[in-house]
Amino acid sequence: MNIKKLLVGFVTVFAVTLTISAIVTLLWNFVVHGASTVDWEASFGFATLFGIILSWIGTRRSKCGKDCRAQLPREV
Repeated sequence: MNIKKLLVGFVTVFAVTLTISAIVTLLWNFVVHGASTVDWEASFGFATLFGIILSWIGTRRSKCGKDCRAQLPREV
């Protein structure tokens, strides 16, 4: 397992998710409540969760290759 690749993947997913969720909570609070505030707790929570899960899935897929991915049954 390449730790550098795992960390780069985590930081990338974390940054993208944090940015998007901050924008979404800002727009949500602006439209619904009329206040321009960002829910940082929810944004960091989503960013951490998606960063861990998606980087873990990416690491497992890169180790595995095409042979171990789930395949749908073929119709006869």
